[in-house]
Amino acid sequence: MDFKDYITVIEDYPEKGIRFKDITTLMQNGPVYRQAIDNMIEFADKHDVDVIVGPEARGFVVGCPVAYAMEKAFVPIRKEGKLPRETITEDYGLEYGEASLSIHTDAIKPGQRVLITDDLLATGGTVKATVQLVEKLGGVVAGLAFFIELSYLDARNNKELNDYNVYSLVTFD
Repeated sequence: MDFKDYITVIEDYPEKGIRFKDITTLMQNGPVYRQAIDNMIEFADKHDVDVIVGPEARGFVVGCPVAYAMEKAFVPIRKEGKLPRETITEDYGLEYGEASLSIHTDAIKPGQRVLITDDLLATGGTVKATVQLVEKLGGVVAGLAFFIELSYLDARNNKELNDYNVYSLVTFD
């Protein structure tokens, strides 16, 4: 299946010159959304994962159905201050500033094999921060799975990500 057919490209959003990739049109088609999740599950099965992790918020719409179907735990990575128990936090750079992500300190057990899921691999900032959080807790990152990869931003070849198994449903050049 060519998942690109189900992703809407919005010109000049959120600002002029940006070609926004909208996954909501993929998710609005039940059989296509199911196939996308099934493809993620197939990737996860190959890497023997124990836990699924997804950063706020679109990582939830990818990771939760994968975790549910595989009967695995889902661990949310949230913006700083959004989790109620003890957390660790990782700061990372954005195109226009800084952001922080947090995880509960008891969410990942040492040695657990973790699949990190998200909607988009662009510059890699969010996933790098997520990887660092998982690894600080002793988790082993078994794979990184995305609906979309923007290959022209070359995040996959970033020295901080090139040691990980990366899977993308769709690549935009």
